[in-house]
Amino acid sequence: MNGASEADWQRLEKTVAGRVLRPGDAGFRAAGTPFNTRFASVTPHAVVSVANEADVRHAIEWARDTGVGLVARGGGHSYAGHSVTTGLVVDLSALNSVSADGSTGLVTAAGGARMAEVYAAVQPHEMGFALGNGASVGIAGLTLGGGSSSTSRTLGLTADALVRTTLMTADGQVLTCDAQENPDLYWACRGGGGGNFGINLSLTFQATAVPDVSTCLLLWDEADAVEAFAAVQEAARHAPDELSIRLGVCAADGCDPVVSAVGLHLGPASELRELLAPVLTATRPVREDIADRTFWEAKDYLLHETSAGAFATRTNFADGPLPAEAVAAVMALLARRPGSGNPDGCGLALYTWGGAINRVAPADTAFVHREAQFLVSMDTSWAEHDGPADVAANLRWLAELGETVSPYVGRGAYQNFIDPDLSDWRTAYYGANYPRLVQIKKRVDPDGFFTFGQAIGS
Repeated sequence: MNGASEADWQRLEKTVAGRVLRPGDAGFRAAGTPFNTRFASVTPHAVVSVANEADVRHAIEWARDTGVGLVARGGGHSYAGHSVTTGLVVDLSALNSVSADGSTGLVTAAGGARMAEVYAAVQPHEMGFALGNGASVGIAGLTLGGGSSSTSRTLGLTADALVRTTLMTADGQVLTCDAQENPDLYWACRGGGGGNFGINLSLTFQATAVPDVSTCLLLWDEADAVEAFAAVQEAARHAPDELSIRLGVCAADGCDPVVSAVGLHLGPASELRELLAPVLTATRPVREDIADRTFWEAKDYLLHETSAGAFATRTNFADGPLPAEAVAAVMALLARRPGSGNPDGCGLALYTWGGAINRVAPADTAFVHREAQFLVSMDTSWAEHDGPADVAANLRWLAELGETVSPYVGRGAYQNFIDPDLSDWRTAYYGANYPRLVQIKKRVDPDGFFTFGQAIGS
């Protein structure tokens, strides 16, 4: 809805200390274009790049007064394009300060801070918590949807490290949310998804000291996929919490499918090599890289930035490994994958979970997926120049991949890899915690001011 007149927009420009960007203005495209260009047709009427907390309140009041829809944008990485809207986007990127106290381990990030800024603040103190591998990912969105990383089997989810957040609600109040004040909202902000309850202005985390670590990168040809998946999954099931592995297979135009295992071990490479010995004995990779690194070198080594373009993702959680017949079926689908001009191509990945993630009860935070051993992520991608038929073929292929894998996994889905095509998202994302989330939503946002395609209570 856009009920604003030109005079209304001019009033907003005069009210805020930051900039109001309209289509055609310098900076508008960068601040108003979704990360996933699948949704590039969604163009805001304006973006307000806020300069301070007061600007956030002014934007909310103005949007309520005019009836213009509003969304907040931190890192802007919503897989479903929910960081933009046809109304007003509140760009928080200027609110990116991060402070870290080495004596207490407390780290406080403003709502627009991204991974690069958080890492820069914690590295001098040699401490950390579960943080994303993409430098431009926003800390708020990562946390609100749960947030997992290669350290999560030891350190828990990003949301598990959250000890406090300040939240501006739809009526302009700023609420402190922790175990003592507004505990229901604090509970909801640990896995209840971004954009549902208000705009998070700051988030405070408990960090811990980080050790030197080791990493691995193992690659196999497609002919060894079934054996490699079996060996790595078996090793991961018996591994200590200090080891986390991302096991996947991907393919792009002009390239044969490649199986990869990328891992982080919070210990020396000698230990990591011992843990991987059964894998290396079972099936020899075409590339093997196992090395000691500092925690910060490993962070850069594991850095992953998605290529520009459009994509779709489907997720599930699995209580056990994918069996050989499932892996073989996945490989058969990859052999007849649709074409696309995006170098990211398509594929499937298993992220090892368990450990500290599972030592939190499902009802203790809004993040309900506490019994999974693997997060299963399936994706496909395409480029801007690919036609509608190519896009439709990629989406059909992804749906078929999901149906192929579904007998071997649970019904849950990961809310941080939000899927606009998921019909049973309420149960899939939030399970038994959904009714409590709806109650909290009705209390803090009774008019449903903060809304999007898969908003709590919608």
